[in-house]
Amino acid sequence: MKIKIHEGEIHLKKWEPSVNSGAAPIVMLHDSLGSVELWRDFPEILANELSRTVFAYDRLGFGKSDARDELPSKEFVEEESITFFPQIKEKLSLNKYVLFGHSVGGGMAINIASRDTDCLAVITVSAQAFVEDLTANGIREAKKMFEQPGQIERLEKWHGSKAKWVLHAWTDVWLSDEFKNWSLEPAISNVQCPVLAIHGDRDEYGSKAFPEFISTRTGSNAEMLIIKDCGHMPHKEKTNEVIRAAKEFLKNVA
Repeated sequence: MKIKIHEGEIHLKKWEPSVNSGAAPIVMLHDSLGSVELWRDFPEILANELSRTVFAYDRLGFGKSDARDELPSKEFVEEESITFFPQIKEKLSLNKYVLFGHSVGGGMAINIASRDTDCLAVITVSAQAFVEDLTANGIREAKKMFEQPGQIERLEKWHGSKAKWVLHAWTDVWLSDEFKNWSLEPAISNVQCPVLAIHGDRDEYGSKAFPEFISTRTGSNAEMLIIKDCGHMPHKEKTNEVIRAAKEFLKNVA
């Protein structure tokens, strides 16, 4: 489905569980190269296992949402919580909700929760909390890989003609001098809802310093889960562990 916000049309998908508990829905926020379709079957599994409605949307410029002309600003993580998500929340008539954010989507989830008490809980997966050398080096390696013949076509499958924009929106911003001091620090202490920070011990884009930062600096109850033998995609690599952790974490969240 498409929803109209001031800046353009946003592609969004909804999954209803076979048995709905009536608990607050989950809104999923994708990573730097992600899209609704790249979540694969995980949202459906999440919906059915947790008995909650699940929404996922393509950020403007990504997937099946409208294109953007300019690259995101250096404040794009914060801007998702200020400019874009509030409009999506209004269009979906969300009163209470839970956020599930992967990678930079996790940082966006923290920022949204810091500004909106209607967010009842946050689950971050492989979220960056600041820019580590490991983060920058991983992005440089990915940038080199996408320069190889045929690689950009992998992104075109999900983002169409927007693929090069999506790649530059990631690499150009994250590797810029202006972004190197970015951090969740300004927002995280304002988060008042429970937070679960999930991280793979072999994440190629960040060390366990990220989930440690998130779990120790929120203004609320927070916990950390390090998944063994797992990289940057725990929800794909260790689906059952992530589902089990999410179910336990949200069991008392209405």
